[in-house]
Amino acid sequence: MNDARATASAAGSGSASDSAPGSTSGLASASTLVPAPASAGSAVSPATSVDPDELARSVAGAMFAADTASQALGMRLDQVGPGRATLTMRIRADMLNGHRTCHGGFIFSLADSAFAFACNSRNVSTVASGCTIDFLAPAREGDVLTATAHERSLAGRTGVYDVTVNNQEGQAVALFRGRSYRIKGQIVGD
Repeated sequence: MNDARATASAAGSGSASDSAPGSTSGLASASTLVPAPASAGSAVSPATSVDPDELARSVAGAMFAADTASQALGMRLDQVGPGRATLTMRIRADMLNGHRTCHGGFIFSLADSAFAFACNSRNVSTVASGCTIDFLAPAREGDVLTATAHERSLAGRTGVYDVTVNNQEGQAVALFRGRSYRIKGQIVGD
């Protein structure tokens, strides 16, 4: 399970075939996601008066740049905003199990990454405290899966996030619920 979690929202869209795997083209280039600091030593904190969508994009850009696991699986970060995120992943031949369907661990990883970007979107370092997943239908080689995470509750240090995973035809493949816990620190501006 990813240790960093983020909240993400809508900031552009595109199909999974629009760019190379692991790109953030639906958002913008990594250099435009993270604004230059106002001055040396300045920090972006949750209390700073920054546009929440801009902050979510900045956090997502920094997290995705360091997230070699999601990149290696060919995930693409399509949309982010406060408390929400959308990621896509094309199912490759090396992701298939003995039944020639996508191994559940890969579907879980996609949902878990969307959860991570959604719960960290406010630039407060957040980790998973637990999660569940229900597999509803198989995914097959060549399918493009979309995981959409939404914040359901955020109170104090804890949050609850629901993630739906659909295939390119809109069929539900899995339902994931993650519970988050805020820890010390932030993703950008530390």
